[in-house]
Amino acid sequence: MEKNVSDRVLEIFYRLIKGEIFNSRSLAENYNVSAKTINRDISRIKNFLSEHRELMNYAEIVYSNKLKSYILQSDELLKNSELFAILKVLLGTRCFNRDDMLSIVQKLEKFTTLQNRDILTDIVGKEMNCYSEVHSDCDSVIENLWQIIKCIEEKRYITVVYLKMDRSEIVRKLRPASIMFSEYYFYLIAYDDTEPEKAKYFRIDRIRHIRENREFFKDDKKYKFNEGNFRKKNQFMFPGEVVKIEFEFTGLSVQAVLDRIPTARVIKKNGRTSIITAEVNYGRGLLMYLLSQGAWIKVLSPQMLIDDMKAEIEKMKTLYE
Repeated sequence: MEKNVSDRVLEIFYRLIKGEIFNSRSLAENYNVSAKTINRDISRIKNFLSEHRELMNYAEIVYSNKLKSYILQSDELLKNSELFAILKVLLGTRCFNRDDMLSIVQKLEKFTTLQNRDILTDIVGKEMNCYSEVHSDCDSVIENLWQIIKCIEEKRYITVVYLKMDRSEIVRKLRPASIMFSEYYFYLIAYDDTEPEKAKYFRIDRIRHIRENREFFKDDKKYKFNEGNFRKKNQFMFPGEVVKIEFEFTGLSVQAVLDRIPTARVIKKNGRTSIITAEVNYGRGLLMYLLSQGAWIKVLSPQMLIDDMKAEIEKMKTLYE
């Protein structure tokens, strides 16, 4: 705004941006001026917002008859309902340690309007009190994420110290390609020298140390990673070849299966029985998901998946004999 604007107008403007609500009378009493003067101040702010719509994200001052107060509105700002949804999803991931999650939540809460901040803080606070983070072997998942993202952007090789599922430690020089998130964990998709054209997955919370190498790599079509295609065909974050599977489902919610496997589609239906086909990465994750459905699922093809299902079921039976 122009330099000769009063400190009072700037302060009112700042308070609106913070989400405060007030009317002319309360402002007049606060600044010891007339309500008419305050109305002129509000008009000056309105004019500024109108003249700089793009710069101010199309924000505008409106008078709420319900609240009997002025408020700042913008389509570009998060609504309280949107912010609440984001916070609930974030808390549900349980992927960050408690301190990091609390810091993020507190910062996001500041973007809500003042009149609803207490409501949001109360609701989210109850969940934070019971927040249980997933175990992590690194100092900070957030710091690991950002370091890897920078190396992907810079096309820089990295060397990582990594804990495998059996808790043995390995060291790998990697060409980082992408970061994905699935069921509580972030994953690094990368290539190494042992199988240079085969993407491998590393849980970021198990990366104990990252060293940024001085060596850089160039774009190569064989290393191009398609996140969208990967997300459609690999929901279980286990490596494997893409195969077409077919199975019979008799459970209560076919939609739950279709939501879990984006490429799945129903090709035949008879009462509660649905025949479903899908293209997915064949690996341990697929087997674990199909087994989790119990007797609701019967695999029809391919034969190797049928054999793997039978073998796993036999192993499970021996545990109870």
